[in-house]
Amino acid sequence: MTILSEILTFNENFVHEKEYEQYATTKFPNKRIVIITCMDTRLTELLPKAMNLKNGDAKIIKSAGAVVTHPFGGIMRSILIAIYELQADEVYIVGHHDCGMSSIDTESIIGKMVERGIDKSLFKTLKYSGVDMRQWLHGFNDVTKSVKASVDAVRNHPLMDQNVPIHGLVVHPDTGKLDVIVDGYVNEEIMQ
Repeated sequence: MTILSEILTFNENFVHEKEYEQYATTKFPNKRIVIITCMDTRLTELLPKAMNLKNGDAKIIKSAGAVVTHPFGGIMRSILIAIYELQADEVYIVGHHDCGMSSIDTESIIGKMVERGIDKSLFKTLKYSGVDMRQWLHGFNDVTKSVKASVDAVRNHPLMDQNVPIHGLVVHPDTGKLDVIVDGYVNEEIMQ
């Protein structure tokens, strides 16, 4: 049995037994917040529990490292839509200790791409097209600095409402302990 067939079999029963009813909510976040966090599997259930969130409380956007890398990329677009269209009033950028993005080896990733059939010559084409694979796939060395940089990117975005608090936190993936890196209510320079 494939993973897809397992999912579909479970889903058929889930719908038939009306288990979805316990998750009923609207498209608007009850706590009026949007969270940008890492796609790390340890955070799937831990982070909402550590933040006292239940289904419907927050818009949660996940990406590798919880990094806002491009001012007009998908993550920033989602944040702006959450604020201007979906009634979010605060932004929380939540990185975590022991993040895989802190140990990214770009050369290794490129090697794995080639092993899976990506033509090596494509990387030359990308380079001449202005795509720096090392920059595009880069990680970070310090999660605190990464969170601060993402907070700055969101806070200083030309389309961001300056009255929206932008918070930065780091969560421990084993315990759920949250450390405040940036308190968005203190609309000054980033805290140390």
